Amino acid sequence: MALLLVSLLALLGSGTGCHHWLCHCSNRVFLCQDSKVTEIPSDLPRNAIELRFVLTKLRVIPKGSFSGFEDLEKIEISQNDVLEVIEADVFSNLPKLHEIRIEKANTLLYINPEAFQNLPSLRYLDISRTKVHSLPSHGLENLKKLRARSTYRLKKLPSLEKFVTLVEASLTYPSHCCAFAHWRRQISELHPICNKSILRQDIDYVTQAREQGISLRDDDPSYGKESDMMYSEFDYDLCNEVVDVTCSPKPDAFNPCEDIMGYNILRVLIWFISILAITGNITVLVILTTSQYKLTVPRFLMCNLAFADLCIGIYLLFIASVDIHTKSQYHNYAIDWQTGAGCDAAGFFTVFASELSVYTLTAITLERWHTITHAMQLERKVQLRHAASVMVMGWIFAFAAALLPIFGISSYMKVSICLPMDIDSPLSQLYVMALLVLNVLAFVVICGCYTHIYLTVRNPNIVSSSSDTKIAKRMATLIFTDFLCMAPISFFAISASLKVPLITVSKAKILLVLFYPINSCANPFLYAIFTKNFRRDFFILMSKFGCYEMQAQIYRTETSSTAHNFHARKGHCPSAPRVTNNSSYMLVPLSHSARQ
Repeated sequence: MALLLVSLLALLGSGTGCHHWLCHCSNRVFLCQDSKVTEIPSDLPRNAIELRFVLTKLRVIPKGSFSGFEDLEKIEISQNDVLEVIEADVFSNLPKLHEIRIEKANTLLYINPEAFQNLPSLRYLDISRTKVHSLPSHGLENLKKLRARSTYRLKKLPSLEKFVTLVEASLTYPSHCCAFAHWRRQISELHPICNKSILRQDIDYVTQAREQGISLRDDDPSYGKESDMMYSEFDYDLCNEVVDVTCSPKPDAFNPCEDIMGYNILRVLIWFISILAITGNITVLVILTTSQYKLTVPRFLMCNLAFADLCIGIYLLFIASVDIHTKSQYHNYAIDWQTGAGCDAAGFFTVFASELSVYTLTAITLERWHTITHAMQLERKVQLRHAASVMVMGWIFAFAAALLPIFGISSYMKVSICLPMDIDSPLSQLYVMALLVLNVLAFVVICGCYTHIYLTVRNPNIVSSSSDTKIAKRMATLIFTDFLCMAPISFFAISASLKVPLITVSKAKILLVLFYPINSCANPFLYAIFTKNFRRDFFILMSKFGCYEMQAQIYRTETSSTAHNFHARKGHCPSAPRVTNNSSYMLVPLSHSARQ
């Protein structure tokens, strides 16, 4: 009898499967927690209901590692710093498996698309803090909860049709939640039962049949009752059963669920404005750089301004192209775009161009101020080498300002339009504030210079030509207009940098399209194309190709006549141009150089 009892206890002990040389066991739950575990033990009892592999050194989980565990309900593989690959069919054909946790495996790069096949009971999946790029394409149909926190390389989810029963998702990027929200709305719109027009057709058919004296109730007494039930119950109650996915992180103020251009009117305007800016500024650059006349300081500065405005046009065209490519599907591209090289390039272009543009406008103003206030002191005239030195510093400043967000001081990836709006760290906030304050200071300098210019030309004791006065007023109007266009952007940007945002990112896109690039479109026309000297250079250039020869000859004649009259008034002989400080004044007097 004693021998029989001992045999029975041994049989019961072996039936629980709670004996293993490497893993701890309790009530058919096996915990393998040892760095000595470098592979899934092949002798684990097949009646286990839960397997946990914590702090192990599993490098690869091969195919069939869990085959035969028909009672298995949970698997956990966590805190593994060497796991790299999970092969096909690892978790397949486990009818009772309802929970898989693969978390804090920070070296896991790949899960085979066939790893989760035939898992009818799978309800919970956690792949948080891994480096997987994609989820398996099979086995997710019955999933209720998905966790993928701090999984930064998971930038795109499988087809949302794979998540037909998903109720809760805790993910890394807000755009993924936008995808779920959009998908659920689409189901509600496209579901046949939710489409009242189909049911309305049935009702109209019944009405028409009654008017023709046909009794459908005689053929089918339940027809009318059933149609009423369809219209009153299915049309509402069944549609109400479509449950939205509870998803986090929620889209924040920086990443709303919308396309890059949130409004259709902006989508049209940004194309028009970008093409206009690019065309206008390229035209200015070509004409100014191919002109047969001497390269003056104003021309040189205008070339720099045209290049800066050209870069802003390229930025807008880039944003417009990406917007068209991702239209209505931006949530599928948001992460790749905002974290990729494309957004960094776009952000670099716009910061570099905007800072160079403001710097050049300031240089143009200072040059005008210096020229007009020292009009009779030719030895103090600004030389081209001086302007070149100033602009070299401007290029270095603009390049450095645009490069800092790429190296972690602020960031271009915060928003879809790739502006440095990241102010989370004190250094980033200081960077953004510094740029805005410098732009405001540039405006103050410009105001001060033109105020002094106005007082100078109004002073009867200081000699200044009428043409200089006219040019000063024209350029003052242009630059004040430029900064008035920038005022809304500066105001709202400063408030946002102080963490007191007054408008949303969606509304900020209106400023981006309507105010930010207006100067880039207007400057080539107001500063160059609409001027007489630019038309002169244009016709002379075209005459070299056999076009507009008569107009070119007219402008050549006018230029020679103007130069002759100018030197006659000054007492100089036109055939022998005076050269002072290596500058010729025969063809490019002050009034002409300011217009060029």
